[in-house]
Amino acid sequence: RSSKLASAVVRSSTGPMAKHHFLVVGSNAREHAIARKLKESELCATLSCFAATNNPGIKAECDHFTVGDILDGAAVAKFAREVNATIAVVGPEGPLEAGVADALWAIGVKCVGPKQHLAQLESSKAFTRDLLIKNGIGACPKYKVATSLDECRRFFAALPPLGYVVKADGLCGGKGVKVGGEHLLTDDESLAFCAELLAAGGDSPRVVLEEKLIGQEFSLMSFCDGEACAHIPPIQDHKRAHEGDKGPNTGGMGTYSGANRTLPFLAHADIAHAQAINEAVGRALRRTCGEPYKGILYGGFMATARGVYVIEYNARLGDPEAMNALALLDSDFGAICEGIADGSLATVDVRFSNLASCCVYAVPDGYPAAGVKGAPIDLSALTPEQHRTLYFASVDERVGGELVTCGSRAIGSCVCAPTLDEASALATAPLAAMKG
Repeated sequence: RSSKLASAVVRSSTGPMAKHHFLVVGSNAREHAIARKLKESELCATLSCFAATNNPGIKAECDHFTVGDILDGAAVAKFAREVNATIAVVGPEGPLEAGVADALWAIGVKCVGPKQHLAQLESSKAFTRDLLIKNGIGACPKYKVATSLDECRRFFAALPPLGYVVKADGLCGGKGVKVGGEHLLTDDESLAFCAELLAAGGDSPRVVLEEKLIGQEFSLMSFCDGEACAHIPPIQDHKRAHEGDKGPNTGGMGTYSGANRTLPFLAHADIAHAQAINEAVGRALRRTCGEPYKGILYGGFMATARGVYVIEYNARLGDPEAMNALALLDSDFGAICEGIADGSLATVDVRFSNLASCCVYAVPDGYPAAGVKGAPIDLSALTPEQHRTLYFASVDERVGGELVTCGSRAIGSCVCAPTLDEASALATAPLAAMKG
């Protein structure tokens, strides 16, 4: 087949559809959204989950559910055999970095989620910056992969005061980035953070330093089978913990997308440019790693006065972005997963609603530094319609059915509506009705 990566052509399937035994790996709100959408699929014979925690929302969707170490590829593969899984969808980044997709493919279970060396797209920011430059994709700010504090000092000195961003090279759950002038108020404070990241690198110390860009961030995710891409509408994530875009970074407090598959601050040319970058990254990964990238390409972009730039890449659906994306999806998600795994995505009908969407998280007191654990969550005042908007994340269910917090983001509420104001009001209403 041609290695050319292009936007997926929408076609109708004509043959009989085979049923699949789907397996979800992970147990946060993103995986709850994945499980719910797979359960709705015409291709779903059974649904199973290998979870890290006892998520009651996912458990209720599944025919088979177990809790274990999601980073243990052998354990996941063993469970996959037990439930006769045919296609697995890996939700979080940790199992991808740990090679869980490799372990599943090795026993004949197809996987939506890249193999370990392809997942470096997220697990190493240095790998991704170098991939963009070496393959002529560009869209990068000035950057430096530094291995010493002297290199950090020189990079800072070459930019305007505090005109930089300091990033951990590896996975940090969305919390390994600090911005000069916001989180870092002096060069000495910045160097101390660099020293902390370098020390954490052990025998291979490195930290990624980048020019600070001014603009609006947005996420553009694409389903990818290694050749074709089917693009999800752009979504904006809000990471700061407090109102008014204040406070520390989190994994994401909420997300929204505008009506007509756009965002208020984006031109159509910006969206097209981001889509083209995702397609080029898919081609570059195949050239660099020698095999196709099967999963989700999640480009984190910034629209600036100078054009669209890449902020980062992730190798899976975002959280909370997955809730927006799957709520907007008007096509059979199981068929899309089959197309990704089989390399036939270009033949799959991939459509999204023109509605706006809004997702908001409820979090425990003290989050993100030290979220309260064991606090009760009472959903009795919610209507059945409001219950359907909820996606459980860091929540446990005690004997008797009582829900309690586990310290991190607890429950997301996501709603689609004709306007963003309507979607926001409908998404926040269930959270206001919660007690605890």
